[in-house]
Amino acid sequence: MTKPRLLIFSDLDGTLLNHEDYRWEAARPALKRLDDAQIPLILNSSKTAPEIRNLRQELANTDPFIVENGAAVVIPAKTFGNDEEQVVNFGAPREEVLKVLAAQRESGARFRGFEDMSVTELASVTGLDAESAGRAKERLGTEPLLWDGSDEELTAFRAALAAENLRLVHGGRFHHAMGIFDKSDGARFLLGKYREQHGKDAVIAIALGDSPNDQQMLESADIPVVIRGVNSDEVQLPSAKHAMRSIKSGPEGWNECVLNLLFEYGY
Repeated sequence: MTKPRLLIFSDLDGTLLNHEDYRWEAARPALKRLDDAQIPLILNSSKTAPEIRNLRQELANTDPFIVENGAAVVIPAKTFGNDEEQVVNFGAPREEVLKVLAAQRESGARFRGFEDMSVTELASVTGLDAESAGRAKERLGTEPLLWDGSDEELTAFRAALAAENLRLVHGGRFHHAMGIFDKSDGARFLLGKYREQHGKDAVIAIALGDSPNDQQMLESADIPVVIRGVNSDEVQLPSAKHAMRSIKSGPEGWNECVLNLLFEYGY
């Protein structure tokens, strides 16, 4: 019997990357197995294109990737017959998001976004080095922010953004102001491209994430994997999805779950 083709979609912070120091080495065994089996690993994160490009170099990853919670999909040259790299955009551009946020601040909303912070300040808040913090500020369609108001004010703020056709999504560390898109949009788009490429061969989509920010991506996958983390208990999937949940957190849990799934499917 022919093995199905697997496609891996993975969140980064708190999932493939350790929440404290952003390291991925604990997942090295599973990453090598994916590479040996030529199974695409599609990074799907709130991180920016420059941030993910840098990490892809470390991982020797050459697959498409999804940036800023689905703001854009980047398709490397020669992936689907395309001669040059392609960028497919979803949702509102960042300029529109910042304009709405500025109006909300004038109305009394209390928050600090990446646009408000210098590279040094952002490095201090995130634990990133200055170069990495600079990459994090180069955004296409989203604005991460730290909320400084009350829970009641946050509810009102969320509603005000919704009235402007924007969403506020809570990730592992920041809230993300963004257009009407999420991580599942880019994942579904790429899944369609791979299924078209492979014709009649079965393609099974596996998604790994650790926070409510990953909810839609996990729901859209054939096999959702919830990695243990700070907010993972808030991820509640439909019972029909039969989600896998890791025992360990971060890259350790990622490694174990991916290795188990590869064994299950004969890789």
